[in-house]
Amino acid sequence: MQKPITAFVPSLGDEDTRATVEQLRQSGLVQRVYLLSTGGRKAAIDGCHLLAVPSLQHAEAMNAIAARATTPYALLNIHAAQVDLGQFALERFTGVAEATGAGMVYADYHDRKEGMRTPHPVIEYQFGSLRDDFNFGSLLLLDSVKMRKAVASLKTPYAFAGFYALRLALSRLAPIVRVGEFLYSKIEPDARKSGEKLFDYVDPKNRQVQIEMEAAVTAHLKAIRAFLAPSFTRVNLERPAFAHEATVIIPVKNRARTIGDAIRSVLNQKASFPFNIIVVDNYSDDGTTDAVRSFAEKDGRVIHLTPARTDLGIGGCWNEAAHHPACGRFAAQLDSDDLYKDETTLQKIVDAFYRERCAMVIGTYQMTNFDLQEIPPGVIDHREWTPDNGRNNALRINGLGAPRAFFTPVLRRLKIPNVSYGEDYALGLAISREYQIGRIYEPIYLCRRWEGNSDADLDIAKLNSFNFYKDKLRTFEVMSRIRLNASGRKAPARKVRTRRAER
Repeated sequence: MQKPITAFVPSLGDEDTRATVEQLRQSGLVQRVYLLSTGGRKAAIDGCHLLAVPSLQHAEAMNAIAARATTPYALLNIHAAQVDLGQFALERFTGVAEATGAGMVYADYHDRKEGMRTPHPVIEYQFGSLRDDFNFGSLLLLDSVKMRKAVASLKTPYAFAGFYALRLALSRLAPIVRVGEFLYSKIEPDARKSGEKLFDYVDPKNRQVQIEMEAAVTAHLKAIRAFLAPSFTRVNLERPAFAHEATVIIPVKNRARTIGDAIRSVLNQKASFPFNIIVVDNYSDDGTTDAVRSFAEKDGRVIHLTPARTDLGIGGCWNEAAHHPACGRFAAQLDSDDLYKDETTLQKIVDAFYRERCAMVIGTYQMTNFDLQEIPPGVIDHREWTPDNGRNNALRINGLGAPRAFFTPVLRRLKIPNVSYGEDYALGLAISREYQIGRIYEPIYLCRRWEGNSDADLDIAKLNSFNFYKDKLRTFEVMSRIRLNASGRKAPARKVRTRRAER
């Protein structure tokens, strides 16, 4: 006999809520329904209990739900959206929970828009699934006892990170399990393209949210012994000798429309040191090759490199350039459809290396359209990356910022994954495990959004594959950090110098 459920549903104050509740009542498993009321809304439905909470993400809401989940399982709708249950959906949820001993169970679902249903599979939860925007869908089945233990372990009254902290705590107690079946439909309220949602988390108005999320993931990393204290290996930037102080690396494939702008933005740099450009042309067939060749013939600073291999992604192209004998002391990134903001970008990057004695520098970028007009969210500075806690918080966020630049000897030693998504993130995580990462908080890079961007509008399958891969990278990194801490190896005795070294 399957165990009963207490359901918690956001009160939308309209027929959507009533429709969801009626479906729950039709199941013999749902013993009690609570309407989660926020913002003073108190629309009652006969037979349901009202539960006022500050928000669905508040720690008080998690406490209140845990206290009222007196049945073995609690069903929580975490989005203010109507859901339609599939055939025997709740029986499947509870059956999987009992079979696996899960602390939380979630499932694939359908998006329903304008009467049309489209599949929306989700991805498996991993040890490294630390993103605060991990998509569980809308319906979650939680083990009530484990939920109460998880809630009791939370020491911070989060206003925004309550659910995030709860699911991290649950993951330390029991598995979080995905049912690879479409168990319900969700009425999708956000119809924006994936590329338009990509930068929601860096919206300035979400700054307090980011601070809380960082606190929650830091507490989790400490609990699983993956936290790294702010002590770093000192970098000797003066050795070995290089003919060029900096090299800008541009991997490119079929960007005839934009590659010329990118190269010109580098050639226009005014710097106190010699620099060059390595354009890795990954077998373009649209006129890109002719454009790059033309620059290389006119300016000796432009190296046009075609790899011998034909199986390279962006990361593999970076490896080709980084190991090229003409690569300079510092390797700076520029995507083939982006631009440096002005002629001072490269100088500011190199100055940051010497100022902070670091192995990697991350800048600040400005979002623009193709015509370089600023578009929302505007300037993205990733201020969540702090000197003391950036390398821990990096395991929570989905990107590290741009442009990125590397001390070439470290880049050559670590190697870059031969993929075309997440390669820079993998490298940043690995570098941050040992070295400080310097930051530039003023905009020095223009990131152009246009229909040709590779992430302009990703389908669900592609988006899932990207997110799964980054979670896998986090899993590898968390495991590496746990092993590093368990080895008893002492952290480097000296922190990175903050004043600029004599050159």
